[in-house]
Amino acid sequence: MPTNRRLATGMLCAIVWAGAAAFGKDLPTVLPVPPDPLELVTGPVQIHPVQPQDRQGALQLLERARDQFALRSAKQGYDLKINFTVDSGGQTNYDGAWEMEDSSIPEKGLHWTAKSASGYTVTRLSLTAGIFSEGTANSIPLRLQEARGLLNHPLPSLDYANRGSIRTSTASFRGATVTCLLLSRLQNPTNPPLGRGWDEAEECIDPQTGRLQVHSEVPGRYVVYDYSNGFSLADRILPRSITVTEAGRVVSRISVESLTPITAADPNLFVIAGAMQAAGAAVSIGGAERISRVHRPKKLTSGMALRAVCIFGVLTPTGQLAEAHSLQPSDPASNAALLDAEAIDFSPLAAPGAPPEQRFVFVIEKFLAKR
Repeated sequence: MPTNRRLATGMLCAIVWAGAAAFGKDLPTVLPVPPDPLELVTGPVQIHPVQPQDRQGALQLLERARDQFALRSAKQGYDLKINFTVDSGGQTNYDGAWEMEDSSIPEKGLHWTAKSASGYTVTRLSLTAGIFSEGTANSIPLRLQEARGLLNHPLPSLDYANRGSIRTSTASFRGATVTCLLLSRLQNPTNPPLGRGWDEAEECIDPQTGRLQVHSEVPGRYVVYDYSNGFSLADRILPRSITVTEAGRVVSRISVESLTPITAADPNLFVIAGAMQAAGAAVSIGGAERISRVHRPKKLTSGMALRAVCIFGVLTPTGQLAEAHSLQPSDPASNAALLDAEAIDFSPLAAPGAPPEQRFVFVIEKFLAKR
């Protein structure tokens, strides 16, 4: 079984396990990322060295795309209404229809609510005094956290992206040329010369508009943004719809119903009262962690091959991996990968004394394959 070797923190951090990066030039071959209509990087990839002048163009494109989603930094009050429908086939909780609404006033904070047709409800406040919540449970279901993340902050910060490997490639999407950024938390990952590596996030952006078109944190999970008839706030333009696919199947359809500028909101929306006051500070929603594990019965050599399976779930404040499922369900090792991911001790990810937080986790499990 794999053993923990190193822990790094961040939006796409990696726990590198013995056998994954400790073999120097004697590394096995990792089988390519499975084909998918939304896996846009299949050809040559350009490596961007660590020198600032070599990365400037890629980072500027990333920053431009990030700004489109930064509604709260526009310093303009707004009311945002979203509907989305989840069809995970029971792999995640609360399938069916959802409604969500955000009310934001710069000097007050953020008040947001969500409810599902299957019974989940939540009301949360993000204020200078902290985060407060009341509803069905203190935790946020995976698909709700996903919808909020994809609308509010799908892309990593420039500082984070600049710490690791950056590669780029051009591709065609819906008849237009896009620039795809391949981002890895590792500074010197072993990536294929053609196509995407398993440890890379893929962000495909229209260089003309600066809008994110396809977002993929890991192979097997893809998010498509459609800006047709999209709503704007100041110079920000939100997509009108977002489609999430896993293993080629649509699991969530998100629709922005309205985005309305407001100068004032009901002050009662930002009052900590009732159950919120009694419960105290709520669990915060963090970013994502990427973990890579290698299963090896013996020493790995360059004559071997590994195939990968990615497990996606949400890490609860108690350290449990909830709603976990495989993004390569047809792979023979899919069930073994899921069982291993659910057995991981995630306690090293929680800083001692830190407030409770939940986050996404992507576990890339690599198994010995026949060549």
